[in-house]
Amino acid sequence: MKIRNLLLAVIIIISCQSLTAQKMDKKLDPSFTHVVYFWLNNPDKVEDRTAFEQSLRKFLSVSKYAKTKFIGVPAGTPRGVVDGSFTYSLILSFSSKEEQDLYQKEDAHLKFIEESEHLWKKVVVYDSVGIKKT
Repeated sequence: MKIRNLLLAVIIIISCQSLTAQKMDKKLDPSFTHVVYFWLNNPDKVEDRTAFEQSLRKFLSVSKYAKTKFIGVPAGTPRGVVDGSFTYSLILSFSSKEEQDLYQKEDAHLKFIEESEHLWKKVVVYDSVGIKKT
């Protein structure tokens, strides 16, 4: 089930043609993907959503390592295999595991966590690397 969710997330990012007010690399780097799902404590509270989105966008605008940067919300596709219970998704790609390791320690990432962790009740992360062509 986790692999299906990750595959679905990758398909979504590849098929997206534009992102509202977001800049992103046009191609997903298959070297390393970092897919994060957030469940906010108060998902219906406009102030919390606004604070979370602002903090996340600020962080992504200065991250030295994240290449593809996608912020999403549930697509409203109710099927048995789709988990739409999260509040936000974040899909990032990196050119290597080592760059992702640096991202985890960069000031911008740590500042985002410090600013926003009080807003969420749950975070789930799926990290993966692309399979080699045979």
